[in-house]
Amino acid sequence: MPITAVHTFRQEASRHADTSLPSPETSAKGKKSTPARKVRADALRMLGCVRIATVRQMAQVITAEDADGRSYVRRAMKKLAELGLAETNGKAGKHPIWNLPPTGQKALADGNELPPRPKASTGAKAVRAGFGPHGVAVTDMILAFGGRRHLTDWQVEVNHAIKETGLSFNTDAVLALPTKTSEVRLFELDNGTMSQARLAKEVWDYERYAGHRVWEGARGTIGGTFPFWQCHRYTRSTTFPRLHVVLAGKEEHLLDNRLQALADDVKGIAVAVWANTLPRLQRGEPWYEIGVDDPGWRRARYPEPPGR
Repeated sequence: MPITAVHTFRQEASRHADTSLPSPETSAKGKKSTPARKVRADALRMLGCVRIATVRQMAQVITAEDADGRSYVRRAMKKLAELGLAETNGKAGKHPIWNLPPTGQKALADGNELPPRPKASTGAKAVRAGFGPHGVAVTDMILAFGGRRHLTDWQVEVNHAIKETGLSFNTDAVLALPTKTSEVRLFELDNGTMSQARLAKEVWDYERYAGHRVWEGARGTIGGTFPFWQCHRYTRSTTFPRLHVVLAGKEEHLLDNRLQALADDVKGIAVAVWANTLPRLQRGEPWYEIGVDDPGWRRARYPEPPGR
């Protein structure tokens, strides 16, 4: 099934005022300087949102768009490590992957810099286990999707589960970007490590989650059934959040083939699914719509729960 591009979401930073630090000023001695404490604070804030990142990624957000601020970020991270507020547990190629230890997370919480996220992991175990490249790719995806502007509105590794059915999966990233019908957007990234069948199953899991219904209403009354997600998760949404699938980790022509195969594998899915490759997303190119939200189809496809 040929797919066509129908939607574009370019980097927010290109359409809004620059929200980064100002370009480093030149001192009397001719050396460039930058607000060191603010760089450290911004690095902590970013790691609190995306969990893991490289110096390159942090510099992309913290310093001005037309400046190479990696040297400033390296010094900031060295100082944070000395203070016990940041650490490295592995590398992406030759580049150290940074994350916050519990002390760094506590510093953010104490400063009321981010909404409380008591169950957020540090990412250290994942990096030590060899999953750092996937996390770095997730951060690249976040930055490509207007990350500079919406950085503090992201959460990573968000669990979605329905205890009654045993369905449980982690969404790579969730962006709190409310619209008239939905309060968040869901993001899955495949870094070229999953089989095509496994990738398709992960996408179909979202339809299974969206299709599950539960009884609502006082016990002893007739009541009625409603979508589980609308009653217990995204209570301010009238439509199930759109799923964005991003493919990375392979050469571009292979990613294009994988995107086409995914579109074939999820044909007929009854949730809204947009797909793209990471290189295309970074260039601001269109998304491909491979699934359409259809609550009626979901209700027909999934049986009603037993009466109470």
